[in-house]
Amino acid sequence: MKFNFVENSNPSRRRVLRDALTLAVAASPLASLAKAATETTDTNPDEVTFAAGPRPLVQYPQKRPLTLVTTRPPHLETPFPVFNEGPITPNDAFFVRYHLANFPLSIDPDSYRLAIKGSVDTPLSLSLAELKALAEPVEVVAVNQCSGNSRGYFSPRVFGAQLGNGSMGNARWVGVPLKTVLEKAGVKAGAAQVTFRGLDKPVLPSTPEFIKALDISHAMDGEPMIAWSMNGTDLPFLNGYPIRLVVPGYFGTYWVKHLSEIEVVDTTFDGFFMAKGYRVPDNDCFCVAPGTAAAKTLPISRLPVRSFVTSVQHGDVLPLGKNVELKGIAFDGGVGVNKVEVSIDGGQRWREARLGQDLGRFSFREWTLAITFSSKGANQLMVRASNSAGETQPLQADWNPGGYRRHVVETYHLTVA
Repeated sequence: MKFNFVENSNPSRRRVLRDALTLAVAASPLASLAKAATETTDTNPDEVTFAAGPRPLVQYPQKRPLTLVTTRPPHLETPFPVFNEGPITPNDAFFVRYHLANFPLSIDPDSYRLAIKGSVDTPLSLSLAELKALAEPVEVVAVNQCSGNSRGYFSPRVFGAQLGNGSMGNARWVGVPLKTVLEKAGVKAGAAQVTFRGLDKPVLPSTPEFIKALDISHAMDGEPMIAWSMNGTDLPFLNGYPIRLVVPGYFGTYWVKHLSEIEVVDTTFDGFFMAKGYRVPDNDCFCVAPGTAAAKTLPISRLPVRSFVTSVQHGDVLPLGKNVELKGIAFDGGVGVNKVEVSIDGGQRWREARLGQDLGRFSFREWTLAITFSSKGANQLMVRASNSAGETQPLQADWNPGGYRRHVVETYHLTVA
């Protein structure tokens, strides 16, 4: 297979050209043409509306209609009702996020190579077959969430893409531990960090390259993975085909797509996307007073505990005096969710929900709760999660200048009739 479509190992030449054109145009300034060709007539079930107005659903290769954030580079959100379908986010519904607009439109897996260099005993250039043969594959179910997921709800507003709640997803990832690859190369004494680069490149020379870094201790602890499979199939092209870095429990900014180069360095990497971008206030809440700047910052890292109701949406009308089965999801950065509570009276009283199957400490955890509403009128439905470390979602939203790590208790305004 020598193209960006992985569901068919021998696509016809006509189909390859068609799909290449669709993706190339959608990623180009000629997005209006792509819109005419690929935008669906469906309404957006999220009804995500910020300052720029309602967002359409658009369809890119290998994807069902997703919520459009930007076309150059592609940023597509998962329509929120998808999360009510189960704890695993389907590949064709998984959100898409690129940082740089110059990304590959076709990749030949036979010639693809992963370079490992820097402070190592033996620099490597691994083919995909060689990578897969290094060790028995491992699997982890893990949430990939964009650092700015839900940024559009920050008050006061902050700079950056005004995202709804759909820049996240949960999948089964299969690959080889990063540790195995680094051990194959032989990490030299004194190594401080490991950097990661993909195939997406800046359009302008003045734009910094997208390179991320992990401390050597984290890189070697067995959790980060180089994955080639997502939910039982090859990675979708727009989710990083043929390989990507998976960093369970960490925000998606570290999950480098189309991974092509790993470098071991003996100093703290000071590239833009570590030293200036994706940083949060360096304090206990990673927050500052709204509208102010942090005196000191550090790179964003682990996911905070978070939960959502998936079975109802803002503005829904629910029945009076009848049993309603509420359903939702909760997750954190790997400690493990151990409790979800629901309030139907604006937070005065909380009822504990029943947790669903445990797919692993990095995964979405489904929850359910049967509720009967006993009074008519406006209602505030709230949900909060806690984890085994005693962390609980805050009732008041934290604020930071980047619009990162939103994890406030979600409130849904409903009507009971």
